[in-house]
Amino acid sequence: MVTLRALALDDAPALTRIYSGASIRHTTGKPLTLDQAHDKIRIALARAAESPRAQWSWGILHENDLIGLISLRRRTPTMGTISYILREDSWGNGYATHAAHQVVTVAFTTAGLNRLEAMHHPDNPASGRVLTKVGFTRVGTADRDSETGPVPYELYALESDGNGILPIDR
Repeated sequence: MVTLRALALDDAPALTRIYSGASIRHTTGKPLTLDQAHDKIRIALARAAESPRAQWSWGILHENDLIGLISLRRRTPTMGTISYILREDSWGNGYATHAAHQVVTVAFTTAGLNRLEAMHHPDNPASGRVLTKVGFTRVGTADRDSETGPVPYELYALESDGNGILPIDR
């Protein structure tokens, strides 16, 4: 259904389409310029060359069309976070769920993590449904600063016992 691949510099125009409109409502609220998209890709490529690696970023493709971006970040030696954004016209098709499943597999195998966390804006329940379908469990809230003050983002977690993925019991 969807595939993941490393970003390339010529993905910048597609990133500007992804980081625009309703897709950015619960992020910065500001569209990504072409220069910013190039910078974002350069940073992702540089981070891919780091050792030890602390961040992975992939383009989400549907039928060779770049429709989103998903990232895995190592926060401690054993815990990481995932985040994703999809172009608005690709919402509601299960693409984020499929991409997140793939990234969870990488996190618990290749990256050697045993816990993942993710959060979403309280006005974006669809992102919470994605996380739940992937196996994450809601564990509380975490305040994030905004221009109008702190916003209580929904916080989710997922753990692996080394043999598979286990939802968090809470």
